[in-house]
Amino acid sequence: MPASRLHFVRHGEVFNPKSLLYERLDGYPLSERGHKMAEAAAKELAGMGREVSRLIVSPLERTRQSADPVAEQFGVEPVIDERIIEPWNLLRGYPMGPRALLAKPSLALNLYNPSRPSWGEPFSQIANRMTEAALAGWESTDSGDVVFVSHQLAIWMTYRSAMGLRLPHNPRNRRCSLSSITSFEVQDGKLVPVDYREPGMKLAGLI
Repeated sequence: MPASRLHFVRHGEVFNPKSLLYERLDGYPLSERGHKMAEAAAKELAGMGREVSRLIVSPLERTRQSADPVAEQFGVEPVIDERIIEPWNLLRGYPMGPRALLAKPSLALNLYNPSRPSWGEPFSQIANRMTEAALAGWESTDSGDVVFVSHQLAIWMTYRSAMGLRLPHNPRNRRCSLSSITSFEVQDGKLVPVDYREPGMKLAGLI
């Protein structure tokens, strides 16, 4: 039979002293706290008492580093899957939020349609590739769980799509904190959310 459960883990905190939108850019590894967050996520997975038989990882440095404690905890080798990478964004390399427009006012020309969104990878495209990767991962093993280490927006689109929610959303309302674990099962060929945990929140100073 295929995998029992799929766990999507967001990477830990990134070293980003200039607060730039790093997207898929090189040179953004985990911070010291980010490594501890990744370890907390691995321990949380182990504490579930479930067998993890496969580990699938986004190719970016921060996700590969976040996957290392999971690989060590369960003795599995990470497998890279480009489909679970960070969504692309035309604002990459600029300061986060309104400061990007101060740095380059012409960027405002890309903000005409937040429902798509016009400044980056379409929400529907993100959801489709993530769901495809999830179902492929589910079928890739005969038993146990599969862990995916990915990115906030990518995981959030997977969740909203699985729930049948509209994909356009307020970014401030994303339920996908650093090193969080969003878990799914597959029923009748469709993803069904079953659990959500935030082992990194205490390290982030939010609880």
